[in-house]
Amino acid sequence: MTVDAVDHRLRRARRVTLLSLGTNVWTTVLLPTVGLAREPDPARVALGTVALVGFTVAQVAVLHAAVTPWLAGAARRRRHLALVVAALLSLPLLGPVAAGDWPTWAWLGASLVGMTPLLFRPAPAAATAVGVLAAAAATTLATGGPLATALLVTGGVGAGIALLTWVQVWFWDLLVEARQGQAARARLAAAEERLRFARDVHDLLGHDLTVIALKAELAERLAPVDGARAGREAAEARRLAASALTRVRAAVHGYRAVDLAEQAAAVGEVLRSSGVRCTIDPPVGELPAPVAADLAAVLREAGTNVLRHSRAGWCRIEITRDDAQVTLTVRNDGVRGHGPDAFSGGLRGLADRLAPSGGRVRASAEDGVFSLVATVPVPS
Repeated sequence: MTVDAVDHRLRRARRVTLLSLGTNVWTTVLLPTVGLAREPDPARVALGTVALVGFTVAQVAVLHAAVTPWLAGAARRRRHLALVVAALLSLPLLGPVAAGDWPTWAWLGASLVGMTPLLFRPAPAAATAVGVLAAAAATTLATGGPLATALLVTGGVGAGIALLTWVQVWFWDLLVEARQGQAARARLAAAEERLRFARDVHDLLGHDLTVIALKAELAERLAPVDGARAGREAAEARRLAASALTRVRAAVHGYRAVDLAEQAAAVGEVLRSSGVRCTIDPPVGELPAPVAADLAAVLREAGTNVLRHSRAGWCRIEITRDDAQVTLTVRNDGVRGHGPDAFSGGLRGLADRLAPSGGRVRASAEDGVFSLVATVPVPS
């Protein structure tokens, strides 16, 4: 699954989750800079800065991986390994910075504890947190700093960040699973419809084809001895074939028949699931099948345009009919620029489709509202 394949709500949720994770964890990455500011030794400041920058880069990569479910497993493992290496290198490089004056590495340790839900399952995460806490204690004792402060920062602050991180990632995973479930249901519905169609065609053709095969075989056997009867059997086989073809065409026409009100309702559900308030004014009465089919194509293209070319908050679909024609109007806000180009492939294709029946498509954008109006004459 890719985020490009889903609606913009999921993309926004991903950005918000990533920003929230970064805010939680980067806070404890920024606090070691206080220790760098208090360190009088330039060499230690330089080494500590290198360690902090390396750790931050590795941390950003892991945060990105946490909300990128389509990332390859090898790439994800490389990012996790880079974070482990950066954390280990930070012990000798950042640990002595502002020794005894500021718990510099303890804050970095809090950041590591806060990231454990992104790296491990609960049991390994707890063991890792204990290991980080031990590293903070050892570094503090080696540099002569206050042990209680270091443990409070690494353990207490880190545990709070870890809890927030776990909740955010849990919600993100739930959202991704929900979107995947919706896609799976759509695929299942399509597969079930294909199976239903296959069963219907089998039921329609199975008996007739069997009888046709038998009569053709009988005609073949009778041809040398009774030509008249063989001709009658062949004519009957031809009649059955024509009848079967008629029934199949009727069945296919039934599958192709379009209920424009149902199409409008389906497009409305898709828009609402993407966070767009959608109101629908359906047609009154039944529309001629060719008119409904043409306007259904326009409606699908219009729904795609709302999602692809705007940040719509609302959309209105209106279908009206008079004695001469049927008019479909789709309006939405949130237009970026001028909306879809009136000469774009989608709209041009719709215009070409409606032209043989005398239909027209008009598109316009004004004050951030895009309007698509399609008219199709009603056959007399």
